Amino acid sequence: MSNLGQFDTDFYQSNYTIDNQEQSCNDSNAYGNLYGSGKILLKFIFRAYILSLFFLFSELGINFDHIWQKTLTVLNPLKPADGSIMNETDLTGPVLFCVALGATLLLAGKVQFGYVYGISAIGCLGIHALLNLMSSSGVSCGCVASVLGYCLLPMVILSSFAIFFSLQDAFGIVSALVIIGWCSLSASKIFISALDMEGQQLLIAYPCALFYGLFALLTVF
Repeated sequence: MSNLGQFDTDFYQSNYTIDNQEQSCNDSNAYGNLYGSGKILLKFIFRAYILSLFFLFSELGINFDHIWQKTLTVLNPLKPADGSIMNETDLTGPVLFCVALGATLLLAGKVQFGYVYGISAIGCLGIHALLNLMSSSGVSCGCVASVLGYCLLPMVILSSFAIFFSLQDAFGIVSALVIIGWCSLSASKIFISALDMEGQQLLIAYPCALFYGLFALLTVF
């Protein structure tokens, strides 16, 4: 009898263990199915979000391909500018670069956001008036602001160096002069390409150099 009772006890215990294993297996399968469904749902939501952003940017007139092409044109002053792309009122890049310049100056210990925005606005109005006097076709104020804003990118690079190094020495002055020449050369190249003003690049580069020189003073001193 003792053997029979021991057999019954082992039998019921073995059945209980098998039931537990089946239950845990079912739970793991259910969790795996739920996890897989969650991943699919997250992928769908992410794709829908990206697609909605794409349509939103398209409605706002933001073309990332044109922004990238303009940025490359500024970074390479010797690259010919595409006048059809440059003659657009695109302020996404300029606003971004102005904020980046103010932010890098802030990291360097200089709170100059007001000066950055003020100089940008006054400089755009002045160069806009000058270009309308020099060009027969005329140019919009938005186009001038777009070109001058994109060509502010090298100045952002200079202000980034000012975070880690002091520019109030001979190397800093030379670097500032190089950056001023870089900005003004890129801006004048884009203006003569967009406005068909061949042979007048130096005349346009001079006021642009004065404009970017003010930002260089903010960055160095």
